Amino acid sequence: MKEIIPPGRVDVTVEVPGSKSLSQRALIAAALAEGESTLIGPLASEDTAYTMTALRAMGADINDDNPDSWLVQGTGGTIKTPEQDIFLGNNGTATRFLTSVAALGNGTFRIVGSERMAQRPIDPLMEALRGWGVVIKSDADNNCPPLTIEAHGLAGGKTILPEGKSSQYLSSLLLVAPFAREMAELEVQGEVYSKPYVEMTLAVMNDFGVQCEAVPTLNFFRIPRSCYQGLEYRIEGDASGASYFWAAAAVTGGRVTVANVPVPSLQGDAMLVPLLARMGCDVTRSKEGGLTVTGPEQLQAIEVDMGDMPDVAPTLAIVAAFAEGTTVINNIAHLRIKECDRLSAMVTELSKMGAEVEEEPERMIIHGRAGGSNLHGAEIETYDDHRIAMCFAVAGLKAPGVQITGEDCVVKSFPDFWQRFGRLAEIG
Repeated sequence: MKEIIPPGRVDVTVEVPGSKSLSQRALIAAALAEGESTLIGPLASEDTAYTMTALRAMGADINDDNPDSWLVQGTGGTIKTPEQDIFLGNNGTATRFLTSVAALGNGTFRIVGSERMAQRPIDPLMEALRGWGVVIKSDADNNCPPLTIEAHGLAGGKTILPEGKSSQYLSSLLLVAPFAREMAELEVQGEVYSKPYVEMTLAVMNDFGVQCEAVPTLNFFRIPRSCYQGLEYRIEGDASGASYFWAAAAVTGGRVTVANVPVPSLQGDAMLVPLLARMGCDVTRSKEGGLTVTGPEQLQAIEVDMGDMPDVAPTLAIVAAFAEGTTVINNIAHLRIKECDRLSAMVTELSKMGAEVEEEPERMIIHGRAGGSNLHGAEIETYDDHRIAMCFAVAGLKAPGVQITGEDCVVKSFPDFWQRFGRLAEIG
């Protein structure tokens, strides 16, 4: 258990680990590429370790002896059949991405995960892969992992993704589409959520030498037959991880600079910063290229659509609890299929602290008071979800007595979070 001791004034400059989203996309592109790639500044975490282990089992040679620079010898799109099941824990991104990578192989692949992963649906991705000729089933017949894939490559041609609720389904299909036997076409039905993550995928593909034709709404794609090419690829600092440090400045009225998230960023989660500005924070770009957030004397409530940046919706909810007025966070139903039901978890745990919070199917309503005057300490359950642990650490900077249980779950995306966060406050 970690107890957060509220500090005096916060005034620090920090760096965060490499982007988890970019690290996983770059790992897969490099593993499928012809030639060698060097990934500079990647994230070494539980999630990326699962991804690397799986890619090695599929034939990629990955050297991560230097934590700051990984060498990946690509397979040229030729996927080896693993001797054992591919275990991916509760890594939703890797489970969705590697399901499609496995479909490029020839043989039987079985993808398994944690108990929570076995509750996270993947049926839209399965349906789209079947449109490209893939034989795939949910072993429990509940549209969730474990999955069995009888792989014989992708036929290509046209397929339909029946919903865009998780951008990871779409990104998964895009990453493997260049290796189909015929030019691949992909139509997405319904609204595409988390569009910046799809744009990130397209940017990574382009950097590795494959350019997709996409309509502006991201509902239709044409992907040429091609192969990624190895290169040196630099990974940005993680904007999702940075969000907790920017939020720390907001709730304490202090100043925090995150030095290694660039402007502009490939990561949609960096758009949390303009939202903090709307709430009264001062935002500046440092001469070295990082972003500095300085909190105001009093935060103000806002209404916002966070459909494109769900991973930082919990962070904003924490800040909103310290803002004067009613904050409404809309379009976040997809929080319910993350590592836990994050929408419900945030409402439950904020309520423990005395916050007045309402939960609706697709939104959260926080009735905040200036400075969090109605808030008090509480023992926070993390639900084995790294983002719940990290965002409530921010709440403890202002509300004395916040204790985080199950705090080790941060290894999923930010292994040394507590050490870096310790620059803001004493942690008991």
